[in-house]
Amino acid sequence: MKNNEKKKLGINNSTIKNTTLKSIQQLIFRTQFILIISLSAFMGIAGVLINIYYETEKRDSNLQNVAETIARSPILIKENTYSEDEKMILSEYLDSLKETLEDIDVISVVNSDSIRVYHSNHSLIGTIYDGSQPEFNEGLNDYYTADETGPSGRQRRAYAAIYNEDGEYVGFVMAIMLMKNIKLETLQMLLIFLLITVVAMLIEMMISDELSNRVKKSLMGYEPDVFSTMYKMRDNILEALDEGIIAFDSKGLIQFANDVAVKMVSNIKGCDIVGMNVESIGDEILTNAIKNGDREINVSLGKADIIMDRIPIKENDQIIGSVAILHNRAEYTKLMEDLSGTRYLVDSMRANNHDFTNKLHVILGLIQMEMYEEATMYIQNITIVQRETISKIMNAVNDPAIAALLIGKNARASELNVKFILREGCYYSATDMNLPSETLITIIGNLLDNALEALNESSDFESEKELLFGIYSHPGAVLITVDDTGGGIEEKNLGHIFENGYSTKGGGRGTGLYQVKMMVENFGGKIIVESQKDIGTSFSVSFSKENG
Repeated sequence: MKNNEKKKLGINNSTIKNTTLKSIQQLIFRTQFILIISLSAFMGIAGVLINIYYETEKRDSNLQNVAETIARSPILIKENTYSEDEKMILSEYLDSLKETLEDIDVISVVNSDSIRVYHSNHSLIGTIYDGSQPEFNEGLNDYYTADETGPSGRQRRAYAAIYNEDGEYVGFVMAIMLMKNIKLETLQMLLIFLLITVVAMLIEMMISDELSNRVKKSLMGYEPDVFSTMYKMRDNILEALDEGIIAFDSKGLIQFANDVAVKMVSNIKGCDIVGMNVESIGDEILTNAIKNGDREINVSLGKADIIMDRIPIKENDQIIGSVAILHNRAEYTKLMEDLSGTRYLVDSMRANNHDFTNKLHVILGLIQMEMYEEATMYIQNITIVQRETISKIMNAVNDPAIAALLIGKNARASELNVKFILREGCYYSATDMNLPSETLITIIGNLLDNALEALNESSDFESEKELLFGIYSHPGAVLITVDDTGGGIEEKNLGHIFENGYSTKGGGRGTGLYQVKMMVENFGGKIIVESQKDIGTSFSVSFSKENG
């Protein structure tokens, strides 16, 4: 969707980002919420069931212990009949015992004649017990628990047999808990578990919200699938580049390097430098780059064929890393030369246009003066001169690109009223030495431009302005000379002309001769300059296999 279409629909990047932020937050929240509910429900139900089971076991054990303890009381181990005083003592004893047992709702003692000798509800003492009769296996099962229904409703009972001193069965004891109280205790336990579950869910939801915030922050607001797609696209794009890309953090650890970068900085084929420290690569300039927070452009690495651009990565005004972009010097130079060649072509066309216009004016004047023969001769002469100049250059230089450059500079010199002289004996063959023509174009173009500029600025209008160019080659060696009759270079400035950015003509200049010197030296060549004030300047560039 194009930007103008987004604006029409009221959509902007901020809206998209907020939408994705909200979407991922909702996704994480829903997922966490489902997990929390499921886990909490499972843990809660399991906890309740386990607790009910153990509470039931504990309750039954408590009931049985109480019933058995009462059944073995000395006051009960006797005949079925009790005197009034004994009944009173028994009642007071069991009443006081009942008060100490908070979990026991009812205690009842029944003799072998089914008469209630004691009951927590005193109005039932002496009445007939008409409930379920317990079944005991003498000596083996003297007590047990069961669910029964009594005068107080549904209840959980523990029965314990009473035996006299002679071992004869004389009655039984019932310790009772009412089901309504058991249900109340169970409900209270459920409420406690529910409260714990709710608190746990709230805590988990808070953790989930914090987690979603951190995740969406780490993904910079993008959906995980979108972020994954972007990551893959980034890798494919970076791997498709002709430049080497190395990203490293503030500690110098390499976080990313494409294959081109690995080939440029590593001598080990297939070596993975990700995770290594920049210092382990062994290039001092690249290592020092991590210590400098400034942006650096066109820095030559220790390897002569690599140029580096370094861009710091900042977050909240703090440098968290850097990206180094490595260029192949040959490709980089070719690009600059292509751009320079375009400029040379434009200059040549402009010069030819001016020169052609001047010649047309001469021809027009001769015709208007009816000097037709002179006009004819003039046309023939300029045609011959132009053809001879082009022919001379083409015969001397068999590289079309360099020859085209010299023809263009010749036209430019003619425009500036400078006599362009191709020295006698010039000859260049690209097969004599393996030098890129783009490199020679940059070197020759810069030297000729400087010479033409010096001649154009010369204040000597009486002397003829001349630019002499020579290029010579034989197998294993190339020599280039550029001489001009301009104003020359002052001796105090002569030692600085090859410095990057040095110029006596203001800022933004002074890079041409620096680039020329770098190119010459990169290919094992030498450049020499000689100059005399008001006499002129001479540059000579030489390449040889012995120096290389």
